[in-house]
Amino acid sequence: MIRRRDFITLLGAAVAWPLAARAQQPAMPVVGLLHSTSNDVAFSGRLRTFHQGLRETGFVEGENVQIVYRFAEHQIDRLPALAADLVRRKVAVIVAGATPAALAAKMASTTIPIVFTSGEDPVGLGLVASIARPGGNVTGINWLADELVAKRLELLRELVPGATRVALLVEPNNARVTETTVREVEAAARSMGLQIRLLAANTSREIDAAFATFVRDQPDALFVGSSALFNSRRVQLVHGATHHRIPATYSGREYVEAGGLMSYGANLPDAWRQVGTYTGRILKGAKPADLPVVQPSKFEFVINHQTARLLGFTVPPPLLARADEVIE
Repeated sequence: MIRRRDFITLLGAAVAWPLAARAQQPAMPVVGLLHSTSNDVAFSGRLRTFHQGLRETGFVEGENVQIVYRFAEHQIDRLPALAADLVRRKVAVIVAGATPAALAAKMASTTIPIVFTSGEDPVGLGLVASIARPGGNVTGINWLADELVAKRLELLRELVPGATRVALLVEPNNARVTETTVREVEAAARSMGLQIRLLAANTSREIDAAFATFVRDQPDALFVGSSALFNSRRVQLVHGATHHRIPATYSGREYVEAGGLMSYGANLPDAWRQVGTYTGRILKGAKPADLPVVQPSKFEFVINHQTARLLGFTVPPPLLARADEVIE
């Protein structure tokens, strides 16, 4: 027979046990996502594939991982402070979207694992020691935007063989990317006998101002540089090119899906899925130093045939045949 005092003692132990068990459970890991743009509709596709990559490694936001988001709203000079905030929070991993965020994250911490996406050479940027053996606390996905500049210009020339003057749109705030793009485009243009007219835009309003110059200058084609800002404003860019009836080339298929004429580059949504996969692997104990920087082995050439017809261009059959996808 259990005495009343013993029963109360047992009852108290039964109540305390699950509380103690919960207290002993490990805290949910926190991932900090740092990006130079804003968390808008334009970014949602990449965020969706990032979560897909996390799920592939067993992590679901709100269930067994927490994500804190820090967006610079296109003000790159805010990135160092946002990166420092993530370090103060002692996040388990920093996901750095695009080159400026990667550089800010690396400056903020030499110990917290960092997974980046960048179109530029990560070795040249000082992010990693080498592609195969990154070393340190940084690894990520390099989608080789710089290496594709000449090919993009070549494909544009094939579509518009009579072109002699090409407008090049870049984002000066992203200085490293802009310098590389200008250098590579000008070198490729010289070999093709093309004249380059440089246009700069750091804001949506400046994008409109750049298009306004087309009325006076009337370029034969437009080369849109790789830029997180431009990707987030891709509908505006596509509309401007269509309005001025200018054939334009872009760095990724997302522009063409929005109505742009043509693109050549890596599949960026899939790159973000790979970022999610690497983040999950690091949460499980992998070291960035041991995870080689991922580079795409295949690039997509996408043509929007409907846009070509709207602009009055006949796409040469050999060019259509080489396209990985033709949007009708």
